[in-house]
Formats: sequence, structure tokens, C-alpha cells
Amino acid sequence: MAGDGTVGKALDVLDQVAAFERPVRFGELQEQSAFPKATLYRFLQTLTNQGMLSYDSERQTYTLGIRLVRLAHAAWTQSSLAPIARPHLDALSQATGETVHLAQLDASQVLYVDKRNARDPVEMYSQAGKVGPAYCTGVGKAMMAFLDEATLASAIAQQSFHRFTPTTLVTGEDLRAELANIRARGYGFDREEHEPGIVCIAAPVLTPNGRMLGALSVTGPTSRTSLDQLETWAPRVMETAAQIGREAQAWRFPETRQQKVATT
Repeated sequence: MAGDGTVGKALDVLDQVAAFERPVRFGELQEQSAFPKATLYRFLQTLTNQGMLSYDSERQTYTLGIRLVRLAHAAWTQSSLAPIARPHLDALSQATGETVHLAQLDASQVLYVDKRNARDPVEMYSQAGKVGPAYCTGVGKAMMAFLDEATLASAIAQQSFHRFTPTTLVTGEDLRAELANIRARGYGFDREEHEPGIVCIAAPVLTPNGRMLGALSVTGPTSRTSLDQLETWAPRVMETAAQIGREAQAWRFPETRQQKVATT
């Protein structure tokens, strides 16, 4: 990462190991690494010595280390909505019987910070800790709808606008029109825009003074639910989001420009 020096390069290696989502050998890392063999090995040794990576000498593989897990847990506790939202997500999931997501914006993308599976779960992309696109997910659009204009313009400029399905919005103009509707209505939908067969209703988590903290959604497969059915849950979804926002009013979150909301 240009300009970040040794620390930035070491974090690039850490990201590379994490991206495999499984134990990975040195040779696999070297195939994808921009660093010379000796440099890559040195970073891996340092990260292992510091507990950020774990090395299995029998299998000769690297995995994320326990120190990184401790740091991630501390970050989750201190800066995530999840601890405050947990009982509300449980109640919403129990009431609807469908999957409930909690998300926040991270560099104009969606970071899923918590998830409750449906009574009869189906496989889907979202998992706590995963990052997804904002422009084609219910939670992403719900959050973007409540950004101030300058931040929204920047966020839209950073979207990739890849067409995942026939219903994916692929232009900034279409996205802006959708966001205006969400802002007026107070909730939005994912109309199979990210994954075929998966729909959701989502609402932003706002504090009483209007600060945008995140969003939550109720998500289900089209094989057993529909947008019309999900919309019947709109009052409950919005009230749950409002409850979380009220409880988080006095909580000191790390400041980010993407937590601002429009004042007009």
C-alpha cells in the first residue's frame, strides 16, 4: 500500500492470508504476492511472532492468529452496534422467523456486523464480518439514503455498479432515485439485486438527533416470502431500528463522515 511503509505492507500480507478463508501455504501466498520471496517470508515471520498469524509446522500452513481474534473482538465491542442491538435482533428474528442482518458502512461498502439465521436458514452471501456492496443491498441503500449530499456523492462515486442480477441498479442516477424513495418512506428493499432468489426489507438505524449509525434488515428467500409479505413487517423493522438508535444515542462511536445525515 503506497505511502504506508512497512506497517501497510505487513497488513497487506495479513489481508492476503485472510482472503483465502482457510489455512494457506507459503507457495500459494507467493503466487499472488507483489513482494519478493524473501520479503514475503520476513513479513509472515514477523506477523507470526507477534501472534497476528499462526503457523502449523506439520501442514506448513498459515492462519489468522489468536491475537488478531482478540483485537477484532475488542474492536467489535467498542465500535460496533452489535452489543447494543443484540437483544433487539433476537426479538425481531424470533418474531419474523427470517434472517436478520445488522450492518454499518465501511469505506462506502456494507460491513455486516451481526446476523441471526432464520428458523429454516438458507445459504446466502452475508455473514458477520463480511463486506458487501452498498448499492445493491437493502442495508446498504438504507444507510446511503441518509447520508449528507457531499458524503453521498463520494459514496456513489466509489460503487462498482456490477450487474449481479437483472434487477441490480447499475447507474448513479437510478440509485439516487431509489435512495430518495427510501428516505421518504423510511425503509427500502433488496429486490433480488445482489443474489437471485433473496429479498429483504431494510431500515436505517438513526439516533433521535438524526445521526446515521447503521441499518438492519429482514431477509428471506423468494421460495417462501415476497416483497409484499416483507413489507408487512415494515412497522416492526423501523421500530426495532429506532429502539437501537435510541439506546445508542449516548454511545460514543468513532466519528466517520459516512455517519452524517443530510440536514435538508
